[in-house]
Amino acid sequence: MRLAKYLAHAGVASRRAAEELIGAGRVRVGGEVITDPARDVDESSEVEVDDTPVAPEPREVWMVNKPHGVVSTARTFGGHKNRRRTEKRRAVTELVDSPGRLYPVGRLDADSTGLILLTNDGELANRLTHPRYGVPKTYLVELAHPPAENDLERLRRGVELEDGRTAPAEVERLGERQIEVTIREGRKRQVRRMAAAIGNEVEDLTRIRLGPLDLGDLRRGEARRLDRREVGALWKDSAP
Repeated sequence: MRLAKYLAHAGVASRRAAEELIGAGRVRVGGEVITDPARDVDESSEVEVDDTPVAPEPREVWMVNKPHGVVSTARTFGGHKNRRRTEKRRAVTELVDSPGRLYPVGRLDADSTGLILLTNDGELANRLTHPRYGVPKTYLVELAHPPAENDLERLRRGVELEDGRTAPAEVERLGERQIEVTIREGRKRQVRRMAAAIGNEVEDLTRIRLGPLDLGDLRRGEARRLDRREVGALWKDSAP
C-alpha cells in the first residue's frame, strides 16, 4: 500500500494531508525519513509520524451536533499549529468518547452549529470534502435583514466572491429572515460570504444535513457513532 494511503487508513489524516506530512519530512519508515508518498509499506514497515508508531485502527464515523464556540480542529501528531488557539476553545473531537485518532470531515466555524462528522477514515473524508464529488450540505440560516426575492435568486444562480463565483445553490425561504441553503462546495465560511455578497449578514447558521445524513433529534453537544448502513450510504452518495 502507498505510504500516503497507509497513513489515511491508519486515521492519521486525509490522504492529501498525509502527503503534506510526508513532504515535510515528518514520516519515517524503518527509521528512515521518507518524502515519497508513493513508497510501498505494510503493517510490518515500522511507520512513524513525529516519532510516534502508526498502525491501522478500526474505522469509525461519528456524527456530532457541534455547539457554538467549539472549534472544528483536532490535535495531530507532534501538536497542532493552532495549539494556542485550540487550547482556549474546546475542540470538536473532545465531544466524542473514542480511543480512535478522529479528525473532522470539513469544517464548521466556531460561530456555527450543527452536523459535523468525525472519522479516522481518510479515504471517506476525502470523498466527502473534495469538490469533485459535490456532496450536498444544507444549512438553516437566520439573516440580519429580510432578503428580497431577487437576492435569493442571486444566491440560486451564484454570486461573485473574492475566490471566484459560487456554483448554483438551492435556496428556500422559511420565514421573514430565515432561509434554507444547500450547497455542493466547501469554501471557507462560504454561506456567510454569500450572504455578504447580497448585502446581508448571517446571525445564526446551523448545518442540518450532509449528504444522506440528517441531524435529526441529536442534541447540541451530543455525538453518536454511525452504523454500517449509514456509512455505506455516505460512500454511495459520494460516488463520482
